[in-house]
Amino acid sequence: MSRIVNLGVLVSGSGSNLQSIIDRVETGSLPAAIRIVVSNNPAAFALERARKHGIPATVIAHEGFANREDYDRRLVETLNAHGVELVVLAGFMRVLSPFFLRAFPMRVMNIHPALLPSFPGTHGQRKAFDYGVKFSGCTVHFADEGVDTGPVIIQAVVPVYDADTEETLSQRILREEHRIYPQAIRLYAEGKLRVEGRKVRVLDHPQPDGSPRHNPPVTDF
Repeated sequence: MSRIVNLGVLVSGSGSNLQSIIDRVETGSLPAAIRIVVSNNPAAFALERARKHGIPATVIAHEGFANREDYDRRLVETLNAHGVELVVLAGFMRVLSPFFLRAFPMRVMNIHPALLPSFPGTHGQRKAFDYGVKFSGCTVHFADEGVDTGPVIIQAVVPVYDADTEETLSQRILREEHRIYPQAIRLYAEGKLRVEGRKVRVLDHPQPDGSPRHNPPVTDF
């Protein structure tokens, strides 16, 4: 049974994933409330997106803090002050400290523009494109103390075409990010996610069909 889950969204850039979450909250299809948007970058367009929709937004610049933990301590204080349950990383370009992750155990979601565990870290689209894979995609996972190593919640697979550039592949992946991130949050709100070691079990949810995908297509001969 779904409930309203209180979100805190951390951003550094344009905030297109933030916008996809806002849109679904406003249509009522996502049982969530964005209590605060926080950016380390005062020029992040994501802040304007939040303010346009009447969502509280603030800047906590990382300059001036003695270390990462001190910065994260301020983040945690801000999120707790707004009653945040689930932290959503939407292009937040900072590595979170163990202190932060212990404050929200398995309650920090991240989205990555590749099929983890392949191509972790920055520029996942470029790494996949340069490697020459035939499929790439995106992953929503719970954040842990590694770099893009947390348990996987949902993934979307995107074909890589011969005519693709890094930009066209990135655009195709981004469209899927906008679909699967709100879905992951909805599954959390519905109480359907169970973390068991490295695996996230999705309860009472339809299984995908078992049809394989091929690129290039396989023809009978």
